[in-house]
Amino acid sequence: CEDCGKSLIGECKLHGPLIRAKDRVIPSRARLTLPHYLTLRVLELRAGNQQILGVFAKKVIQKRTQFGPYVGQLSTKLTHYDESRLVLQVLKDGGKYFLDTPNEDCGNWMMFVRLARNQEEQTLVAYQHCGEVYFTTVKPIEPHTELKVWYAADYAKFMEASAVFIKEESDVCPLPPVAKEPVDPWICSSCRSTFATFALLESHQCIHKDRV
Repeated sequence: CEDCGKSLIGECKLHGPLIRAKDRVIPSRARLTLPHYLTLRVLELRAGNQQILGVFAKKVIQKRTQFGPYVGQLSTKLTHYDESRLVLQVLKDGGKYFLDTPNEDCGNWMMFVRLARNQEEQTLVAYQHCGEVYFTTVKPIEPHTELKVWYAADYAKFMEASAVFIKEESDVCPLPPVAKEPVDPWICSSCRSTFATFALLESHQCIHKDRV
């Protein structure tokens, strides 16, 4: 305490506590990369003050507008999984890697974009180009509309995910497996055979066509 001239453990009983001045809060890297015509909105507040965020347009965004590339850490194992976001992978030097974003300082604003539950609410398509993942608008986006994304057809095959949307609003499209856990099999509509991945099912269907 400079008033007492003494070194004390804790607060000075005579002159009281110091007035603490806090540093200014600096936005994360992901939030700083948000384009000026987009904004983040808190959609839900969960336990522990966990915010569920969505990306919304502030002005009209034209069809065929490309965003990206998606920024994340290349990892052979996904450390952060959010059921409302797309799982993304890329092919680099012959290996398949996850684009992992364990926190907001490891990615850009694209990590906040939520997945589309059906074709009506989809505004973006995700695809891989030259080892990077990009999002491109599939239709004009009006102001106050949330940006939502799903896989392009070829990228869906690469991710072993469905390229077909479920029409019911309450249902969510199945995400590709991110852990060694049992998943629902893909079933052939012709012979009812089951397959572990969409790619195997598609290959099997080609065989059926050749036989016919």
